[in-house]
Amino acid sequence: MSDEMFASDAVAGSVLKRVAHYPGVGSSPESFCPIGQAASGVGRAVAVRGLTKSYGDVPVLKGIDLTANQGDVISIIGASGSGKSTALRCINLLETPDAGEIEICGEVVRMRSGSHGRNGPADRHQIERIRRTAGMVFQSFNLWSHFTVLQNVIEAPIHVLQKPRKEAIDHALHLLEKVGLSDKLNHYPSRLSGGQQQRAAIARTLAMQPKVMLFDEPTSALDPELVGEVLRVIRGLVEEGRTMLLVTHEMRFAREVSDKVVFLHQGRVEEEGAPDQLFNQPVSDQTRKFLRQQF
Repeated sequence: MSDEMFASDAVAGSVLKRVAHYPGVGSSPESFCPIGQAASGVGRAVAVRGLTKSYGDVPVLKGIDLTANQGDVISIIGASGSGKSTALRCINLLETPDAGEIEICGEVVRMRSGSHGRNGPADRHQIERIRRTAGMVFQSFNLWSHFTVLQNVIEAPIHVLQKPRKEAIDHALHLLEKVGLSDKLNHYPSRLSGGQQQRAAIARTLAMQPKVMLFDEPTSALDPELVGEVLRVIRGLVEEGRTMLLVTHEMRFAREVSDKVVFLHQGRVEEEGAPDQLFNQPVSDQTRKFLRQQF
């Protein structure tokens, strides 16, 4: 099973050892980083400094810097192949960066040099803890096909958080009502539309109450008529004040909900700023060229 599938699907009672290492959901009932614990600033949720990543001889990230404070919504935009998803996967440690520093809720990821000069985690337990802090929603849903919607949502809270079954079910029912799936509790994923599957995946991530939510193009696999229903759910999370990093091609949505927009070009942060500034008065020629192609 791939890390990505494992990150979003660790909910089966028959695979409890895998659930304990699930990197896509939080293990704490707190949905915000502890105030005062950030190493480089009170209220800082995510800080990335000098992040680089290559696949073989192909550099994908060339020194990314990114900061999100608690409650920030950061949209990451750019052309396909610009490094958006790779940056998000490095933050969640689904990909190991070659260099740079990642800090999540005040905890700096400790890395060490391995064989052939490649970096690796110095403390695997820390990586598991960091992964559980940041809930990740993928474009491909990755629900357990043999579980109902309700089972997909409750299994990790029961077996990772050790929540009583009734409490986990009550919370799941609340979340499924929030995402508009209260009438699909006993449906299997194969009976759901793509939009419904993605909403179920969001509910499953929320059930673990992560401190930071990472969205990797959550609507890109959907038919156009289904995009709106997922964006409405994400907008609701924005209104709750959640800390979110959102990789998206939905420019209008990014403009409406973001505190800051980051434009990546060829593995670098080409430009960043408030939505009105970046969309209305971009400084970079590359940003202007990209935006002209989007609108």
